[in-house]
Amino acid sequence: MAPRPLIIDCDPGVDDAVALFLAFAAPDALDLLAITTVAGNVDALLTARNARIIREMAGRDDVPVYAGAQAPLVRPPIIADHFHGETGLGTLPVFEPRAGLAAASAARAIVDLVMARPAGEVAIAVTGPFTNLALALKFEPALAAHLGPVVVMGGARSEGGNITASAEYNIYADPHAAQIVFASGCDVITLGLDATHQVRATPDRMEALSAIKTRAGAAVFDLLTFGAEVELKHAGQIGSPLHDPCTIAYLIAPHLFTTVPAVIRVETESELTLGHTQVEFRGAERSRTLWTTHADADGVFAMLYERLAR
Repeated sequence: MAPRPLIIDCDPGVDDAVALFLAFAAPDALDLLAITTVAGNVDALLTARNARIIREMAGRDDVPVYAGAQAPLVRPPIIADHFHGETGLGTLPVFEPRAGLAAASAARAIVDLVMARPAGEVAIAVTGPFTNLALALKFEPALAAHLGPVVVMGGARSEGGNITASAEYNIYADPHAAQIVFASGCDVITLGLDATHQVRATPDRMEALSAIKTRAGAAVFDLLTFGAEVELKHAGQIGSPLHDPCTIAYLIAPHLFTTVPAVIRVETESELTLGHTQVEFRGAERSRTLWTTHADADGVFAMLYERLAR
């Protein structure tokens, strides 16, 4: 089977960086058309730089990086550098990448890349706030029907939130954009905290990761070591969850995940529950949105080890 054309829309971000390394390590499965960046975990200038750093470390300067929205659609920016470090990449050494940004905006690039190919061909993985995709859907009303699967990291149901009691960060950072995407009619596969909290870089998994001596393997070990320290400090949990990498893992090996149809709506009005995802299974049999209930953590990590060792 030919590699699936893919756009990664991200806000690197420790776990976004791991997701990018995994995608770069899977050229047989994923044809990476572009990386688009958005303000989120850190500001827009840093996310655009960080994506180019990971691209250069992976030796893939052929993949264009497009900078996107510098702020959410409506609400003020919510930066999460307390989870990702001042640079956004934890303790990973940063540098000024040799290759610059592509000329177009992220939203414009999404429209052009998707609409230039047959309907359903191009997938998008969204691992940050949904702002760029929401803008693209506004620019081109035909985009929703033309998109392939949209695999998003966002939301929470049984796990509760990680930024407020009921809101997950990517949704909370731009709830209005998330609501546009969920209401658009796209085929959306949603990996919320209910699934990603099942995929943790536990000490035994980190020990196995430490044995991978490639540049990508060493970088991912550094990123997840930082993530584990933050997770223990802020959440009291052992092991950094692989939130964003789960989107790439799903695209490579969907059999590792269990999904069910759901109707997802996002709270955009209440100050108390802003960004809450209402995930409803009743009456959702015909919904084009899927909610992930289970992830095979051992399978995800086995794939991560194998890819990073290449």
